[in-house]
Amino acid sequence: MDFDADRALRLAHDTFEIEAQAVLGLRARLGEPFARAVQMILGIPGRVVVMGMGKSGHVSRKIAATLASTGTPAMFVHPAEASHGDLGMITKGDLLLAVSNSGEVEELVPVLPVVKRLGVPMIALTGGLKSTLARHADVVLDSGVEKEACPHNLAPTASTTAQMALGDALAVALLDARGFAPEDFARSHPGGSLGRKLLTLVGDVMRTGDAVPKVQPHAPFSALMREMGAKGIGASAVVDAEGHLVGIFTAGDLRRHVERGTDLRESVARDIMNPSPRTLRAGQMAVEAAQVMEQTRVTLLFVVDEHGHLVGTVNANDLLRAKVI
Repeated sequence: MDFDADRALRLAHDTFEIEAQAVLGLRARLGEPFARAVQMILGIPGRVVVMGMGKSGHVSRKIAATLASTGTPAMFVHPAEASHGDLGMITKGDLLLAVSNSGEVEELVPVLPVVKRLGVPMIALTGGLKSTLARHADVVLDSGVEKEACPHNLAPTASTTAQMALGDALAVALLDARGFAPEDFARSHPGGSLGRKLLTLVGDVMRTGDAVPKVQPHAPFSALMREMGAKGIGASAVVDAEGHLVGIFTAGDLRRHVERGTDLRESVARDIMNPSPRTLRAGQMAVEAAQVMEQTRVTLLFVVDEHGHLVGTVNANDLLRAKVI
C-alpha cells in the first residue's frame, strides 16, 4: 500500500478540528442539567459508580479514576459483568453515571431498571437524548456530536473526546465545590512528584543521631576538622553542653578564614563558627528546605526542636534522593 504523507497530515488536521468543535459544542448546550448533576453527586453519601461499554467503557474508567483522585469516591463497574453478579457492588447511597453515545448498548440497557428499583439515582452521559438510557436517567448530560473524526464516521473519536471532556468538567466542578486543595490531591497521589513535594517533611529525610556532625564550643580546630571529615557533609554544628545549637562551621567558613590569614591551629570552634545559622524544624515541609537553600545559596541546614536543641541535618543530596528537588 502506498503511503500518502499529505493525506495523513490532512486527516490529522481534520481530526483536531472536528474534535475541538465537538468539545466547544458541549459548552453551548451546557446548562441546568449539568448543575443538577453536580448537586446530585455532592448530595450522595456513597460512591459514583461509572458504567460504560466498549470505547465508552474506557472513557468511563478514566472518569472514575479522575473523580476518585479529586475528592469524589468513584469506581467503574463493567455493564456486562453487572448482569452476572457485579450489580452487588452498587448499593443504596451510590449514584450511577452511565456513559453511552447511543444510549442503547445491549449490555447496559438491562441493568438500568434494576438500578432504578434499588433507588439509586442515575445520570446519563449520552448523545441519544431519546434513548432508553436517557428515559431511565434522572439527569441527562448531552454528549452528542455532529460527526466522528473517523473519515467513515464510524470509529468513536469525537464522541469519546466529548465524553471525556464532560467527565473532566464534572470532576473540576466537584473538586471546586468540595474545596479540594493541592494538599488533598497530594494525599491521593503520594507516589507522584506533587505528592512528594507536598507530603514529605524535613523529619522524613533528615539525618539524625551519629550521622549529624557536631562538636562543643571548646573543641579545637583539629577536632572540628576530623568531625567534618568523618561525617562527609562539609560542615559541623557547634552545640553547648545541653545540646542547643549555638553555631555552624562549614567548608565555606574554612575558605574564608584561610583567605583572611586566620591562624586556625590554635583556634577553637566558638572562635571561628558562624553564631547565627539558619535552621529548620522537623515538621516543616521538605520543599521549604529546598527553597531556603536556593534563596540563601547554602547546601546544608541543621534541624532544631522548639527549644533549640539540635535534632538533625538535611542537605541538598538528601532532598534529591527523596525526589523533593
